[in-house]
Amino acid sequence: MPRVRFGLHLPSDLRRVQRATYVPDLNRALALATGPFESAWMVDHLQFGDAGMLEGFTALTYLAALHPRLDFGHAVLCQSFRNPALLAKMAATLQLMSGGRFTLGLGAGWHDEEYLAYGYDFPSASVRVEQLDEALRIIKALWTEERVTFTGRHYRVVDARGEPRPDPIPTIMVGAFGPRMLRLTARHADGWDVSSTTIERYRRLAEEFGRACAEVGRDPATVRRSWSGGCACVRTQAEAEALAGNRVGDDDPQDFDFVGTPEQLVAQMRPFVALGVEHFILDCMDFPQLTGLELLIDEVLPVLRG
Repeated sequence: MPRVRFGLHLPSDLRRVQRATYVPDLNRALALATGPFESAWMVDHLQFGDAGMLEGFTALTYLAALHPRLDFGHAVLCQSFRNPALLAKMAATLQLMSGGRFTLGLGAGWHDEEYLAYGYDFPSASVRVEQLDEALRIIKALWTEERVTFTGRHYRVVDARGEPRPDPIPTIMVGAFGPRMLRLTARHADGWDVSSTTIERYRRLAEEFGRACAEVGRDPATVRRSWSGGCACVRTQAEAEALAGNRVGDDDPQDFDFVGTPEQLVAQMRPFVALGVEHFILDCMDFPQLTGLELLIDEVLPVLRG
């Protein structure tokens, strides 16, 4: 069984933090996580209600330069926000300048508010999946071929050069839930990510993903599986309730967090590991405090790694 890996999900909503100390607080958390955690991650939202959202690629690039012992990625980028050929160039550039520490996490996008606010078209889900499929074809071609010409329904490139091509080629991770997205992941991705999902829902998704892999002739064991979402690691049940509120014991299959003592978190995570999850990307809810992160490092990570 692969060694369980851990990534630190970094807050990009400035409502959660003190703006004046946000960057130093992030750097303290990343310094503490370096070693026990292998990677750090950010979301990719432009607008979310009244949240003060940072632009994900810029923020991640800045932090990757400051923390050379961590890998970095997004969980996940919205493919609609960036031309796929430009995104291929951005990813190749960051891969080169970071020494091969970038994972390209991509999704089809879903939050209509930010599309409309920022002037993007918000087509149907099926069209967004088609766009992501074309985007991945262009990106992979630009990373591996000398010149690329591609004409699809949504995107095109003509005699495009992707130099400097990345070496090594970045890992591609896709966030996917629906049948079309699961088939796309099986065709194109090195990794499959789900976010904030209960074990019951994940069990069903894993079965669906196995069928999607069979449809495209892919061995599902060749796709690395990750879970990303919230985490409140505390000493007592009372602390859990104070920190996570009504999310303690919440069984909403689409809005689930790991909440509890170190022993409870281990018990919550082990069923995911048994179903093939080898990477947890955790957003510590008590940030900018580091108590939860310290508990994870001292009492959860060593147990799950055996």
